Amino acid sequence: MPVTALTSLDEYQETIKGENVTIIDFWATWNGPCRIISPAFEKMSDDPEFSGIQFYKVDADDQPDIVQQAGIRALPTFIAYKDGSKVDDLVGANPQALLNLVRECNA
Repeated sequence: MPVTALTSLDEYQETIKGENVTIIDFWATWNGPCRIISPAFEKMSDDPEFSGIQFYKVDADDQPDIVQQAGIRALPTFIAYKDGSKVDDLVGANPQALLNLVRECNA
C-alpha cells in the first residue's frame, strides 16, 4: 500500500482510530534527514510482509494543527497508533530502528 498524505486534522483523527496499526511519518521537505529516510519508509509500505499496517505522512509545515496535537518536537518522527492510542514512536532518521519499529508493530 502506498504512503498516503494526511491533509487535515479531521483526517488525522479519523485515521488513528483504526483497529489496524497506522504508522505516520511526520516530516518536512526542507529537512535533510527526512528526505534520506523517506524512501525506506515508502519501501516498507510496499512490502507484502507489512500489508496489515497503514502508512501515512504528515508534512509538518502544511499541517501545524496535526503536529501540535501529536506533540511532535523533532523531525522526522514516526508514530504508530492503534485504536486511537499511540503504541510506539521513533525520533530520527535511523533506517534499522524504523524497520524494527515496523516489525514490532506487525507482530
